[in-house]
Amino acid sequence: METPVFEEVDPASDCDCPGCVHWRRVLPRSTGGHPAATRAVILAAAATTALGAFHAVPAFAAPHAPARPGVPAGDEPDTPQGHKAPLHGPAGKPTGVRTPTTTRADIIRRAKQWVAARVPYSMSTYWSDGYRQDCSGFVSMAWSLPGNEWTGSLDKYGVRIAKDDLQPGDILLFHNPANPEQGSHVVIFGGWTDYTHTYYLAYEETRPYARKQDTPYAYWSNSDHYVAYRYKGLVAGTSGGEPDPAEPDPAEPDTAKPGAPDVTPFPGAAYFGPGANNKYVTQLGRMLVERGAGRYYTSGPGPRWTDADRRATQAFQQAQGWQGEAADGLPGPQTWNLLVTGRGKDIEAGGGQTGAAGPQAPSSHGVPGYPGRAMFRPGASNKYVTQLGGQLVKKGFGKYYTTGPGPRWGEPDRRGVEAFQRAQGWRGGAADGYPGPETWRRLFS
Repeated sequence: METPVFEEVDPASDCDCPGCVHWRRVLPRSTGGHPAATRAVILAAAATTALGAFHAVPAFAAPHAPARPGVPAGDEPDTPQGHKAPLHGPAGKPTGVRTPTTTRADIIRRAKQWVAARVPYSMSTYWSDGYRQDCSGFVSMAWSLPGNEWTGSLDKYGVRIAKDDLQPGDILLFHNPANPEQGSHVVIFGGWTDYTHTYYLAYEETRPYARKQDTPYAYWSNSDHYVAYRYKGLVAGTSGGEPDPAEPDPAEPDTAKPGAPDVTPFPGAAYFGPGANNKYVTQLGRMLVERGAGRYYTSGPGPRWTDADRRATQAFQQAQGWQGEAADGLPGPQTWNLLVTGRGKDIEAGGGQTGAAGPQAPSSHGVPGYPGRAMFRPGASNKYVTQLGGQLVKKGFGKYYTTGPGPRWGEPDRRGVEAFQRAQGWRGGAADGYPGPETWRRLFS
């Protein structure tokens, strides 16, 4: 008699079908899984007992085996990398060690080319320019190195610098010699996005493709292990960022914030308003978010002008005490100058002055209103998840994010909330990783 072979099913653990609900009630919590899988395991165990004296029963694979033993899912950036290799891969012609000269502007320009081309991430394939499509190949390309380096060798082409010395074209590097695929990563520094130097624009090659994104210093995970380096072959040239700061208007109060970003001249009123779609709209939105207008955006600033841009601009204008046509929600030279120089007053947390800026969500003592538990459950995708994730990062509980908070609820969100709840001294069901009204209030207070 042949031993029956059963197929073990590895279902999602949060299935809400009636069968799963029933079996979760009557079976021990450690069993878990779909009833079909549970019955299969029980039948297999019974078959083993009955037939073990005559036949060897195949072992069942343990479900949910981690890809890397001992590494919690979601903790590290999923960016394994290849080792040193010549251009176009192992078959390419080897080159000697040299440090070609380049400028900051050229470094950023090359990085932007890969971002614009949406070069897909791969540790085994090479882009048309010969560079490997992983994080270290991306930096090798931007620095115009003669071959494909990896995180264990990139430091030889740079000099170590302090955080305060970072400029566009420098890199932030983390190499884990014990296991290079566990957390090792490198990004190109594109400039600070806020005057507190807590966020910067990072250019990087990561899954699914090359991107640029506002990133908390030094990175979403393993932040304490990243080291800043400057390319040895750097020569004088433009910084690759914005033009030199403009002279301040003597009529304006000197309230500039230290470390404010370089100034971009006002491009003209034609670049803003209904139908506009350009990079200056994106820049305006990001500057407004830094000054307290983030609540007006549900999906982040973008190049297409929307009512969110108008309302955010109007709120900033009203924060300066302007009224009437001076606060129409369309940026003029004075509004733009205050934003790019970091001067003027920020938008107050409670919404500032009332008016055409639009209604605000219910709040208490400056805390945004709790949207309800339905906004935070598997499969949820909404602006409140993004808002929650951003606050977790600010509070120091963002280590579980590898690509930054987004609108879709995921395991990094739940683990971050759970860590915050445990930091309050809560245990058991009070620290389940799903935010309730009190978690929300404490997180945003």
